[in-house]
This record gives sequence, structure tokens and C-alpha cells, in this order.
Amino acid sequence: MANKLKTLWKSLGPGLITGASDDDPAGITIYALAGAQFGFTMLWITIATLPFMIIIQRMAGRIGLVSGRGLAGNMKRHYPAWLLLVLTLFISVANIINIGADISAMAAALNILIPFPPMILSGLISIIIIVLLILLPYRTIAHYLKWIAIVLFSYVLSVFFIDVPWQKAILHSLVPHISLDRSHIAMLVALFGTTISPYLFFWQASEVVEEERIRFGEKITAVIPDVAPRQEPKRSNHIIKNEIGTMYKDVYFGMIFSNIITFFIIVMSATTLFNNGFTQVGTLEDIAKTLEPLAGHYANVLFMIGIIASGILAIPVLAGSAAYALAEVFGWKDGFDRNFRKAKQFYLVIILATLLGLAIPALGLHPVNILYYTGIIFGFIAPFLILMVIHMANNPKIMGKFTSRPGSNIIAYALFIIMTISIMMLFV
Repeated sequence: MANKLKTLWKSLGPGLITGASDDDPAGITIYALAGAQFGFTMLWITIATLPFMIIIQRMAGRIGLVSGRGLAGNMKRHYPAWLLLVLTLFISVANIINIGADISAMAAALNILIPFPPMILSGLISIIIIVLLILLPYRTIAHYLKWIAIVLFSYVLSVFFIDVPWQKAILHSLVPHISLDRSHIAMLVALFGTTISPYLFFWQASEVVEEERIRFGEKITAVIPDVAPRQEPKRSNHIIKNEIGTMYKDVYFGMIFSNIITFFIIVMSATTLFNNGFTQVGTLEDIAKTLEPLAGHYANVLFMIGIIASGILAIPVLAGSAAYALAEVFGWKDGFDRNFRKAKQFYLVIILATLLGLAIPALGLHPVNILYYTGIIFGFIAPFLILMVIHMANNPKIMGKFTSRPGSNIIAYALFIIMTISIMMLFV
């Protein structure tokens, strides 16, 4: 049994890290707000979004694995330049805002546990993360990110310190509740935006490419090579098929893990905040101060530890996904498996994105407000990138014989339609 668990743990990689980073401080705060404002009625989202998350991440991962390039690299080769520049700009700006929001949340959480000026804490957090990303090799980074993901189980543990009406929670998990109230629709957009975040598509594809580069060497050939096979022997279809199966298992585990954490955050917030009339929370301090008398000191500490751990996990993913995209746009060397000297521009983008994000808490905006609107921003951007991923996953020039199956396409298009309609309803 122990050997099986060890083998499973070793097989997990980009999928687990992607799923765990989906529960970043922005996501945690939005889930807490959903529970505080709407109680258990938003729990059905944790089940409803799971098949969508799995399918779209599978598509992104398969694009990277089969083509040997990330999403931006494939867009550059097969789609108009203006489309690539617009989508890369959107994802980079949104990621920088999200980084700033996450740094704000981590500083606010640390400030509760360790009384110290939040701006100084924000600066220290940023510097530590940048230094570690530059100095540590990829395998070390991936190893520790996986262990940091486990810390998110603090949200599961925190529920055991409160008295949860499980019958009610399970009922709302299985029966959807939808209201046409504008605040309800806005929360749905934010939940979909933070759960199915566009930066995760870029990260999944690029990390799969990085894993392949470690296995097969510096140059990876696509199934449809751009050069004569005698110049670069391509990977066999049999090898790629096996690796797609392994990647799928990783994605399943990561997405299920992500939504289990989401479920428990909403349950905790609904049980403590909503059920006691605390439906409006403006800062993380408000959540912490309210949680402690209602759920106990340990639940409060676990909530804050989860915020800090999720930020440590998410900021490299946010900055890294922007760096991967820009590196492929401009033809730079990329990847955490390369050191700073071999991929200077890649690491400089990470540094710049993190420092620009650091400027957001300097504006004095409340972390909760920034985090909430970050989810809505991603909700607006996501449909465009979902459509792009679907098209790439079905493009024989990119995928060869590994194009998406009809069932996957139906689910992916349904996700696009649902997110588009929810955005339209928000305006109407």
C-alpha cells in the first residue's frame, strides 16, 4: 500500500500543482465570500464545474504534450498575430492584478499572525518567492509545490472545529440554486472565473512541455514536425498515447483535489459567517475576527495558514504562466528547468510581473475587493481562451491524430456557452 501511494505521489505533477494553485488567495476569498453571502446555495458549483475543469485542462495538457509547445507557441505558428498579442496581453495583465491581490492577501494573513506592517511583509514575500524561483532547479520547485498543496487540507481540518448541518450542505451540493439577482450572477461569474482561470490553461500546457523536455532532451518534436524527421527524430505515437493517459490521471487528481478544497471553504464560511448573520465582510481581518469566536482559534489559524500556503503556490504559477506565454511570443528560452543565464528574459518577466503585482497593495486597496474583482476579470477573459483551446485541440495541424473526441468537445462548448451567457446576464 505504501509503495502504491509513493508511486502515485511521484506520478503527480503539473495537474496537481495546477489544481492546487486554482485555490489561490483570490479563489479562497471568493469561496469564503460566496459562503458568507449566499450560504450553502453555492455548493453545487463545486460539483457542476468539475467536468468542465477536467476537460479544458486535459485539452490544454494534450496540446502541450502532442505539439511540444505551449498555447502561445501554437497560436504564434497557426493563428493571426493580432489574436496572439491580444490574448497574451489580457492574460498577462490579469495575472499581474491577481499576483498583486494574492500578495495583499498573504500580507494581510501574515499581519494577523505576526503583527508587522503589511507593505513590508508584501515586499518580503515578493523577494523570497523571486529568489527561490531563480535559485532552485525545476525538480526542487515542483517537489515543494506539491507538498505546499497538501497544506490546503487545512480547510478540510478547519471544518471539524465547527458544527456543520451536513444534510443541508449535501442537499445544496446536489440541487442547483440559481437566482437572477445581479449580485448572485456576479458571484457566479467570479466563481467560474476563479475556478476555471485562463492562466491555468497556459500553465498546464507549458508545464507538460517542460516535463517532456526533461524526458526527451532540449528539443521536442511535434507529432506534425515542422522539419524533416531525419533532422529531429520525433516521439512515437505509442509513447505519446501512454503519456496522455498518465497526464489525464494527474489532471483528474488535481481538479478533484481543487474542488474538494473549494467545497470545504464554502461549507466553513456558510456555517460560521452566513448562519450567524455576517454576510458582509470587507477585509480578511473581518473574516479572521469573525471566525475566531464562531469556529475557534484553531479554525482561524488554519484559514490564515491556507491563505499563505496557497499564495506561495499560486504566485509562481501566475508569474510563470505569463512568462511562458511571452517567451513563446518573442521566441525566448523558457522554463524553470533552465537557469537564469540560459533563460534571462523568462525570469525577468517573472520578476517584473511580481514587482508590478507588488504595486497593487501599495495603492491601499482592500485585498478582498481586489480578489473578488480578479475573479470577475478572469470570468470575462475565460470564454475567449476556452474557445481558442477548443479550436487548437481540434486542429489536425497541431494535434495530428490526437484531436479531441466529440464528447470532450460537447462539454467544452457547453462551458463556453454557460460562461458567455452568465457574463451577458450580468450586463442585462
